[in-house]
Amino acid sequence: MKKPELPRPPEFVRSDPNMWEAIFADPSVPLDRALTQQIIDDQRRLSRRFLFPIARVVSRLLIGIIMVIKRVVPRRWMTLGTMDNLCVWFLRRFVSPDAVELLIRHFVVETNLVNFILHNTPAEMAPVTLRPTKLSELGDNAVVEHDVNVYDVLIALEDVRLTKPETLDFGDLTIPPLDAERRQPRLMKLDIQTALCLMNIPFCMALTLEEFRRAVHSMRFDDSFMEILAVLTGDDTFKHWKVGGLSLWMDSNVDVPQQVYRHALVCEYAHAQLLKLSGGEYPRHTEVEFD
Repeated sequence: MKKPELPRPPEFVRSDPNMWEAIFADPSVPLDRALTQQIIDDQRRLSRRFLFPIARVVSRLLIGIIMVIKRVVPRRWMTLGTMDNLCVWFLRRFVSPDAVELLIRHFVVETNLVNFILHNTPAEMAPVTLRPTKLSELGDNAVVEHDVNVYDVLIALEDVRLTKPETLDFGDLTIPPLDAERRQPRLMKLDIQTALCLMNIPFCMALTLEEFRRAVHSMRFDDSFMEILAVLTGDDTFKHWKVGGLSLWMDSNVDVPQQVYRHALVCEYAHAQLLKLSGGEYPRHTEVEFD
C-alpha cells in the first residue's frame, strides 16, 4: 500500500518582517513616537546584545554574595553620598546620553504620577518635588527619595476612600527639558539595562539590608498604582499593565535591574495614558527607517 505523501514545509517565508519595525508600529503602545524610537535604539545597542547577558549574571552573583555577608556584618559599606557620586560619574563616562536621558526622565514621570494621585484624593500629603532635569541632580539622594515617595503616598492614602472625582485635576504632566550631558566625552556608551546591572552593585553596598529590601519591594506597588489610577480616572486601561505583583508578597530575591526596567516602562505607559485623558495625545505617525 502506498504511503500518503506528507505536506512539505514551505521552502521560504513569504514575508521577512523586521522585529523592531513591528514593535515601533504596535498600536497598543501609547508612547510618543520619538520616545519609542529612543527606547528601541537603546535596546539595539551592541552592549545590550553582548555585555548585558554577562553583566546580568555577574550583578546577581555579586548582589547575592553581598546580601549574605551583610547578614553577618549588617552595616553600610559605602555612604549614600559616595554611591550617588559613583553612579553619576559612571553615567557621565560610560552610559549613552539617550540612556541617561531615559533614566532622568523616569524620576520626573513617577513624580507626575504620584502628584496626580495626590491632586485627586484628599490625602494629607504635600506634592512631591523630585523633578531632576540634569544628570548632576541624580546625586542628591534622588534614588532613595524616589523609592520613599512611593511608600509615603500609599501611607497617606490609608484612610482615604478612593473614588473618581467629579473633575479630574491633571496638574502638571509636562516633562521639562532634560540635560543628559550629551557633549561629555564618554569612554563607552552602554545601554540602560546594562548600566542598571552595574549600578545595582554600589546601590546594594550603600544601603542597609532593610533599605535595600524596601527599595526592591517598592516595585511591587506598580500594580497598586495602576489600580488606584484606574479608580480615579474610571479607565480600566491602567489595569492592563498589572502583572499580579501582590504587595503582600515579600520577596527581595528578584532580578532587580529587570524589575526596574519594567517598572520604568509601566510608569511611561501610565503617564502617556494620563496625557491622553487630559486632552492631549502623543503623535502616532513618524517616518522611521529600520535596517
